[in-house]
Amino acid sequence: MKHTDKIYVAGHRGMVGSAIVRKLKKEGYQNLLLRISKELDLRDQKAVEEFFKKEKPDYVFLAAAKVGGILANNEHPADFIYDNLAIQSNVIHQSYLNGVKKLMFLGSSCIYPKLAPQPLKEDYLLTGHLEPTNDAYAVAKIAGIKMCEAYRRQHGCNFIAAMPTNLYGPGDNYDLKSSHVLPALLRKFHEAKINHEPFVTIWGSGKPLREFLHGDDLADALYFMMEHYDEAQFLNVGTGSDLSIRELAELIKKIVGYEGELKFDSTKPDGTPRKLLDVSRLTALGWKPKIGFEDGIRAVYEEKFLMK
Repeated sequence: MKHTDKIYVAGHRGMVGSAIVRKLKKEGYQNLLLRISKELDLRDQKAVEEFFKKEKPDYVFLAAAKVGGILANNEHPADFIYDNLAIQSNVIHQSYLNGVKKLMFLGSSCIYPKLAPQPLKEDYLLTGHLEPTNDAYAVAKIAGIKMCEAYRRQHGCNFIAAMPTNLYGPGDNYDLKSSHVLPALLRKFHEAKINHEPFVTIWGSGKPLREFLHGDDLADALYFMMEHYDEAQFLNVGTGSDLSIRELAELIKKIVGYEGELKFDSTKPDGTPRKLLDVSRLTALGWKPKIGFEDGIRAVYEEKFLMK
């Protein structure tokens, strides 16, 4: 990408999109196309068509999506499949029609079968049943991968895809009804500390294993791929290591300085038992994460809850 190229970051106000914008600006890119959803509803086919015809972006980072944790995915599956299919279909198709040089599609590690072997290799896609609590979102993301492959095969488009692991970082969602586990725990422990609550209740058994990547590390990986990767095969993006939800809770408890008890509510769903990505393909290309996990969480906590 040249510094004068016009780069459209779809979803620039989300955690991933904002990290991409920070990375691009750090690397000297100033010609960025940014639209909030009120200015451009990516579910609106006509509006997306008019935007692409007028602006003619050279490169596209498709980070716009409807996202949420177990509760949100489980209660609103129709919203998750419709919104995501509409967003990515419109952006990918208009990128083709308007001659975008390269597009980066962002997926999710939930595309893999619930009981796939660990760590999750890219080859395991579509080899088994999905996790039921977020299958609607997963199907939409799988469709996005297949769209990129199809447009590459039929039209020669340089559309690539990345599947990040669980993310955290600046701009995360802390709403307890729709957030993912790490920001939800940060908020729960912080509020419990302030309110002197004797215990914090955590969904599930605490046994599931999860991998986490800082949003700025993801943005660094996506930029690396846009500069150095042009293949049809989507790539996993993660750290290659994981920990249990119980271990995560203990770490966040320490960072926050909460001194009460942990209680696990086993009536609530655990979700997938383990989701560790095999990141050997990306690592072999020369990229590795830079932000330490505890350091990353501590920085996020201080920025969100302490720097008021």
